[in-house]
Amino acid sequence: MREALNKKVTEIKPSGIRKFFDIVSEIPDAISLGVGEPDFETPWHIREEGIYALERGKTFYTSNAGLLELRQEITAYLSRRYNLNYDYKKETLVTIGGSEAIDAALRAMLDAGDEVLVPEPSYVSYVPCIKLADGIPVSINLKEENRFKLTKQELLDAVTPKTKILIMPFPNNPTGGIMTREDLEDIAKVVCEKDLFVISDEIYSELTYGRNHVSIAELPGMRERTIVINGFSKSYAMTGWRLGYACGPEKIIKQMTKIHQFAIMCAPTTSQCAAIEALRNGDADVERMREAYDERRRYLVTRLNEMGLHTFEPEGAFYVFPCVKQFGLTSDEFATKLLMEQKVAVVPGTAFGDCGEGFLRISYAYSLENLKRALDRIEIFVEGLKKAGK
Repeated sequence: MREALNKKVTEIKPSGIRKFFDIVSEIPDAISLGVGEPDFETPWHIREEGIYALERGKTFYTSNAGLLELRQEITAYLSRRYNLNYDYKKETLVTIGGSEAIDAALRAMLDAGDEVLVPEPSYVSYVPCIKLADGIPVSINLKEENRFKLTKQELLDAVTPKTKILIMPFPNNPTGGIMTREDLEDIAKVVCEKDLFVISDEIYSELTYGRNHVSIAELPGMRERTIVINGFSKSYAMTGWRLGYACGPEKIIKQMTKIHQFAIMCAPTTSQCAAIEALRNGDADVERMREAYDERRRYLVTRLNEMGLHTFEPEGAFYVFPCVKQFGLTSDEFATKLLMEQKVAVVPGTAFGDCGEGFLRISYAYSLENLKRALDRIEIFVEGLKKAGK
């Protein structure tokens, strides 16, 4: 009898994030700071629109690419927020979250053996999706001394004749690092010179602190070689609605839509109706949540540094990435001991690439009250490690 399973699939490791999430669910009184999911409910006016859509009987398929009205709102939003202009009919695809958009883009663009550059630490789905599309992931190790930005020299050092795509994961999960316009200009020059394409994952674009997000697609020469990925999960607290989108050159979006057509058909109609309301009337909600995240961000960075866990100050997303190298434990060992001894769940940095060793990802998409309780426990744990090391 033939082997039933695909080797590519069996060789992919399960998500390191879910491992700790599953463990914490079995521990009474545990506090989880591990999942990147907003603790806010989807704003009522957005939920209400979803309910109203059901009441009106909007329970049928939409076009494969998504409701025309939603695609109009997406392109209008990108234009007013990020100076990006797309044809809503030909250059926009509505997907099941940003993750499906990433997967479809890679499958539409890669031939077997093409290399994809992945700045790491970064989101856990990039490498598995590249492998499933028969591409070859090539890691670029981002450095804390560079504020976890991708530098021009790092990119140049990683490019080979087989390189086809650069993933741009900014604002970054898990580090919270961002790229300024000046940073992106350096990268764009290399991309154009080396004739690369870019998949720019901008799911955290609304969650930046102190400066506005800039999309690499806005820079000269980049629109025609960039797929912009975004969605509603993080900005509008709509994780369970499973809705994202991709915008880019017509020839690429057309092939992504073909993949989406056969694998998915269309994104949920109810979610699409709710997303129209989010884009039209959700700016104040986004601002309210961003202000809350900013307060939590500043609290975590201060507390962690005070207790001796050196923590880079993130400028985007809703994560901090403290360093734990001084304790002689691996990231996995530190996270496991913390969970077992103080019942606080965080994610080892290695879940986001090997270069995450020595770091932890802590999410502040939780209430300030929960964060304070968790930080008190972490401080007790750290003090115990310090005493044991003497």
